[in-house]
Amino acid sequence: MDALKARIKKDGKNLGNGILKVDGFINHQVDAALMDACGKEFARIFAEIGANKVLTAEISGIAPALTTAMHLNLPVVYARKHKPITMPDQVFLTLTPSHTKGCTVELIISPEYLSKKDKILIIDDFLATGATIQGLVRLAETAGAKVVAIGALIEKTFEGGRQALSHLGVPIESLARIRLMQDDQILFDDE
Repeated sequence: MDALKARIKKDGKNLGNGILKVDGFINHQVDAALMDACGKEFARIFAEIGANKVLTAEISGIAPALTTAMHLNLPVVYARKHKPITMPDQVFLTLTPSHTKGCTVELIISPEYLSKKDKILIIDDFLATGATIQGLVRLAETAGAKVVAIGALIEKTFEGGRQALSHLGVPIESLARIRLMQDDQILFDDE
């Protein structure tokens, strides 16, 4: 998606070690118009997959998941990283490594919002190693739900996440695929 790529080129910063800083427009300060355009594009791509819910992880995945869900007229469920007192004692929980936090984080979902009748579209901000998305898949499978497709705003193709998820046999789409991050350079697959 050209608008997203242009914004990454303009405002994204390669911090080294595979970290791309996009917090000025995606995950700390959110460019609502850009996220709406991304959600509209995901909705176009995934219009025929038959999902009845969009699933993501807090917090960075919420903006693209919400705009996608709005355009598909679906609810969003997001995996929390901390269990609030309002959540029941019995929850779906998995652990996943966080590349940006440098530690393992919990992903938690209440069984009230995910069940065997659900067909899940996973939307997240990044597809890098695939670890967070794998965690979301585990949560969906634990609930008996079926993952029908995966979308990511930005894919770092050099980290192998797409290959790690290929066993799922579902469509995987990214709006901006980065093949190289070196020094000040960010190069996309089509460059």
